[in-house]
Amino acid sequence: MKIVIVGAGEVGYNVSRDLSEEGHDITLVELDETRAEKVNNELDVRVVKGNGSRPPVLEKAGIFKGCSVDILVASTEKDEVNIMACWIAKRAGVPRVISRARGMEFTDSPTWARELGIDVMSSPERSVARQIEELLQVRSAIHTFELFEGQAGLYAFKVGEGSPLVDLPLKKARVKYPDLKSIFVFVERDKKGFIPNGDTILREGDLVYIVSLREHIWQLEGLFQRSRSRSLKRVFIVGGGKIGSRLAMLLEKRFRNLAIKLIDRDREKCEKLASELERTIVLCSDGTDEDLLRYEGIEDCDGFVTTTTSDEANILMGVIAKAMGARKSVAVVRRKIYNNLSEYLAVDALVNPNEALASVIMKHILYPYRTGALSVIDKIGAETLEVEIPSNSPVLGKKIKNIGLPKGVLLALIARGDDVIVPFGNSILRENDRVLLFACSRLLPRAVEMLKV
Repeated sequence: MKIVIVGAGEVGYNVSRDLSEEGHDITLVELDETRAEKVNNELDVRVVKGNGSRPPVLEKAGIFKGCSVDILVASTEKDEVNIMACWIAKRAGVPRVISRARGMEFTDSPTWARELGIDVMSSPERSVARQIEELLQVRSAIHTFELFEGQAGLYAFKVGEGSPLVDLPLKKARVKYPDLKSIFVFVERDKKGFIPNGDTILREGDLVYIVSLREHIWQLEGLFQRSRSRSLKRVFIVGGGKIGSRLAMLLEKRFRNLAIKLIDRDREKCEKLASELERTIVLCSDGTDEDLLRYEGIEDCDGFVTTTTSDEANILMGVIAKAMGARKSVAVVRRKIYNNLSEYLAVDALVNPNEALASVIMKHILYPYRTGALSVIDKIGAETLEVEIPSNSPVLGKKIKNIGLPKGVLLALIARGDDVIVPFGNSILRENDRVLLFACSRLLPRAVEMLKV
């Protein structure tokens, strides 16, 4: 495909790299000289320097009446630039246009995107806030991702000392715990990872990714850590931007008796948040103020979340909070390098909104007619994708074990009507089943083709 990407920030750079490695013809438009030069030196893509909202610049990138561009992705940090780039591209005849939206009001309803002719307008703040909420509730989870509208999820747990899963083959774990509706999809051990099978034996310290029904996650947590999360009583949020404010609203709605305290330096922003939030106490101060944190009860807080625009400040404040007694710290980071260093950082979990946005963009490029969510788990080179089995699929009526899915592909969940099922090898697929595929990134397109979805 011929694809034009506007914006060479973290999202645009990573999407350009991944798509060019798959053989697509990529042109990247970037105004900043330093970013443009970096892309030119490091990626096999064509670079056009300039403002991506200007018609002459987009024309240099190949967008004009009758052009052969298949998709335009606008991923800059300015909504006006993204919207204008999509508007120009659509009127030039580009079939699909995708826009990033930092202002959540643009994605409160589909009206804005539809009236502007934008096929996909995505703001990752909502999904990131839900991910953080899940990380706070399930204290020992290191990663989470919502599946099937919250009925299930992808979770990552460390195998703790004394876990009954240690030295137990996974096929025996299913026999020993028959009510556990979960499937083990990936194991990371000694900085290497693999997709497990029934003979896989877990070891203490393994990081295990599991797809599970939401109602069984507490049982899973107890098996991995020998303890379960207590109910949330007190949470601190540092940073009153889009993610921090959205998280506070979500927590207020979900937990009626939760004490929430939000800290931000900007007095005008604090006054605005104090008028908008119902039960959150808004403090105009510095999130690294030790005296303030102790006075407000940091040593007895269940979660400390840092959501400012500085990755370094978020990590530092998360480390300070843990040292002062916070049970779990979650830091928002936007640069990929920190994800790769997560095991060396003294915070419990890192959440990257740019990864969430990149997943949405990649899903709509690679699987444009699949309505399910794509999750790109970049750290382990894997993806999950929800697809629906059509009436002409060759797998209808077949047992999963007889489908012939390639090694490295798992069918992890089936949604059938109102029920979500964790399948076995003898489970049979039916028309209109929604299934969750888990696979190494390079194998997912092959699995989609085999299912004829």
